[in-house]
Amino acid sequence: MGKPTGFLEFQRELANKRAVEERRLDYNEVEMPAEDENSRKQAARCMDCGVPFCHNGCPLGNIIPEFNDAVYEENWEYAYQILSSTNNFPEFTGRICPAPCEASCVLGINKPPVAIEYIEKSIIERAYANGWVKPNIPKKRTGKKVAVVGSGPAGLAAASQLNKAGHLVTVFERADEIGGLVRYGIPDFKLDKSVVRRRVEVMKEEGITFITNANVGFNVKSSDILRDFDAIVLSGGSTVPRMIDIKGKELKGIYPAMEFLSQQNKRVAGIERVNDHKGEAYQNGEIFATDKNVVVIGGGDTGSDCVGTSNRHKAKTITQVEVMPEPSIDDKKQPFYQVRAEATPWPNWPLTKRTSTSHEEGCERLFSINVKEFIGDENGNLKGILISESAFFNGTKVEMNEREIPCELALIAAGFLNPQQDLLEQLEVEVDERKNVKAPNYQTSNAKVFAAGDMRRGQSLVVWAISEGRECARKVDEFLMGETLLEAKAVSMISPAYSGA
Repeated sequence: MGKPTGFLEFQRELANKRAVEERRLDYNEVEMPAEDENSRKQAARCMDCGVPFCHNGCPLGNIIPEFNDAVYEENWEYAYQILSSTNNFPEFTGRICPAPCEASCVLGINKPPVAIEYIEKSIIERAYANGWVKPNIPKKRTGKKVAVVGSGPAGLAAASQLNKAGHLVTVFERADEIGGLVRYGIPDFKLDKSVVRRRVEVMKEEGITFITNANVGFNVKSSDILRDFDAIVLSGGSTVPRMIDIKGKELKGIYPAMEFLSQQNKRVAGIERVNDHKGEAYQNGEIFATDKNVVVIGGGDTGSDCVGTSNRHKAKTITQVEVMPEPSIDDKKQPFYQVRAEATPWPNWPLTKRTSTSHEEGCERLFSINVKEFIGDENGNLKGILISESAFFNGTKVEMNEREIPCELALIAAGFLNPQQDLLEQLEVEVDERKNVKAPNYQTSNAKVFAAGDMRRGQSLVVWAISEGRECARKVDEFLMGETLLEAKAVSMISPAYSGA
């Protein structure tokens, strides 16, 4: 695929990034637009590898070698057709996906893998620029009505596919704008919100109805939804944050990371002190990191987003703590394709220390850290955190170096537990032991109610949410019509054990 000798001639090159000193002053996207010639060179690096493991690494089953070949041949419109046949929102995944496909790239066994995510973004942005992204209006309507509750990536993907099948789709979103996680969870410097609005406008032209400020189960009765629609898709996500149950947890200055991030997204949009989804003012007031010692608890992507946002708030200091040990492989000094951890051999997702653009902007990172106590002042405000380090000696865990670090703002980025239970109880759908919706084949215990995304599988990647939404739409279409013509996920020739995600 591509140029037969391309992987020998060209080096892996990604998008240029704006200078740290510049980007810390605003919320514009960090990455600069892709260059067509560089995209073509990166596509040329794709090998004719026989068995494309990248297919299996991608939760969507994207047809990667084929769109790489089309880009190399400068057949950009055909590349877009191939890409959009499996991915409803490549403009999202091309910006915020960790690219498990690249970890499974055959070239990545001993060389830098093909820059698949970079190529994907190049294709979709060129498609928009040339007017190839057009409303896909179904020629015939079935008359069946489907309600999609939640407008995150899973809900949007399900809505898009169900509308394509000819059903009348209404999306209910409790927030004031459409997009869910990609609208109010991902910072603008990673995903500009004009990208989300651009896609939503196309979906509106396709005939999908969007209703905002509609919190089903609260200001929209669940009984009305059950009565008025032939099927319901629950795609509200895993939204209950995992907090830390230690001494001092009631102090002022301790917040879930997503509350901090969503508030900033609203400020960037010019929405000041917008009420939350229940119609109440922010319970904890507005959260700012300005001139504060900030501690981010959690080492994942959400924690990284808190670091980047705190830098833009001009925090005094930023410390990110992680309970897990520091990985032995640092992706800035020793990329995973040179040395892989023994526990994650190719083509699995590699265990490495990942340095994000937010970390590049300034942050102290601590690993193997136990957060033991939040320490407050006489007025009940957070002033410090008591931590210790952990290590294993002769198989025994030992805590050491206990100390207090200054902190006026603690952001808990320790993940999410499960979806909120109120609506699930009203709809009388069963949940599993983790309190996620029990829907092994996307259909719940209530025959006309389906579930997709984090609400069903637990918190995961945006690319998995899109995959879930597409697969759920197939099951809904089968339920309504007895059969479905919607595309099934591409079946890999490789063992499912190599999931790459």
